[in-house]
Amino acid sequence: MNDAPDAAARTGPLRHTVVIDLTQHLAGPFATQILGDLGARVIKIEPPEGDSTRVIGPHFADGDSAYYLSVNRNKESVCINLKTDAGRDALLALVGSADAVIENFRPGTMEKLSIGADVLRAVNPNLVVTSLTGFGLDGPYRDRPAFDMIVQALGGGMSLTGEIGGRPVRSGLPIGDLCAGMNAAIATLAGLLRAAQDGVGSRVDVAMLDTQVSLLSYVASYYLSSGQVPGLQGRQHMSIPTYRAFTCGDGKDIVVTANTPRMWVGLCHALEVTDLLADPRFTTSEDRRVHATDLAAALEPAALRLASTELLARLAEQGVPSAPINGVDATLADPHVRARGMVVEQRRGTDPVHAVGDPLKISDPRAAHVVPPRLGQDTEEVLRTLGGLGAARVRTLAAEGAIGPARPDRRTPRDTSQDTEHGTPARSA
Repeated sequence: MNDAPDAAARTGPLRHTVVIDLTQHLAGPFATQILGDLGARVIKIEPPEGDSTRVIGPHFADGDSAYYLSVNRNKESVCINLKTDAGRDALLALVGSADAVIENFRPGTMEKLSIGADVLRAVNPNLVVTSLTGFGLDGPYRDRPAFDMIVQALGGGMSLTGEIGGRPVRSGLPIGDLCAGMNAAIATLAGLLRAAQDGVGSRVDVAMLDTQVSLLSYVASYYLSSGQVPGLQGRQHMSIPTYRAFTCGDGKDIVVTANTPRMWVGLCHALEVTDLLADPRFTTSEDRRVHATDLAAALEPAALRLASTELLARLAEQGVPSAPINGVDATLADPHVRARGMVVEQRRGTDPVHAVGDPLKISDPRAAHVVPPRLGQDTEEVLRTLGGLGAARVRTLAAEGAIGPARPDRRTPRDTSQDTEHGTPARSA
């Protein structure tokens, strides 16, 4: 792998890895942020107008949107106009010193810009080139634009999400984007390992729709085995009727996952419905599944007789896993979430930047996370130190409009003294 000039000063298992990030919006930046969290030097290449998410409202800090700030930490911003020959050559200079390139343009766009995978790998044969698109690099849907809800709908997940008897709804979390981003990071890591062991680069093709179909998991197996099309799952599990949500007497909802015979007994004691233990309709887990409607009719009124805090306490005493259904506010205030470092606060200029933390705990961690960069703030330094371009050449590129933001950013330079915390429509994700 290629050591960047400051590799000795960096930490984390990927500290010797350089990633060129040609992504925007959510899926791609999420993938490259994972690699950056693991210590990679991530060079975010932005067009003169910047990543489109920098201006998504309604919340902003230091001039950039909370959306952009959520998935772009641990990166350096280099502003290059890839529609110019000089800008293309500047990118190729960086690629020569990189280990991986991740992009989420629509298929064919890189080739139109004369920076397709073949061109990049001709410059650097050991390179891992990862394309993260809506539908993949081939197939009949290849050229369609795709966003999170599109693949949630096409991938079958929306048909399972919603109250039974209601209408399908999208997941409240953008799983189409985020899960594809995770897969892109995983596949890129596999490519990096292959390059390190065998000295051979890789071409990686990750599609958002493929990812969504893979998430059907056992639900797909149920259909493929039986021919029965599953529908909306509501607040319960299609195989385990005591794996479900309950509404309590105070109007609050909780979830219970009574998956074993012992937990079934504990649930009946907590709800004070021990007579159900002698009911032949509910003797075994299969009996309870077959008579799920009758079981719900017996359990739901019992839950309504108790406040959520009381029922949760009883379930805990019985050793039955349960939890309140937290809002985002309660989750981010949860003492365990805080103890695990899953809420971080940094500063960029005078503005606080709050975000979720790094979920990957590893024995060789990145020592400190760096706040997301301002547009183009690292252009000159990266082109000189990583691309090997002289100061005069960098000035010429800027004068020609091949590098640099569309409008000068006159804000103060990023303050790193407190960095102590561990697709647009033209694109497909």
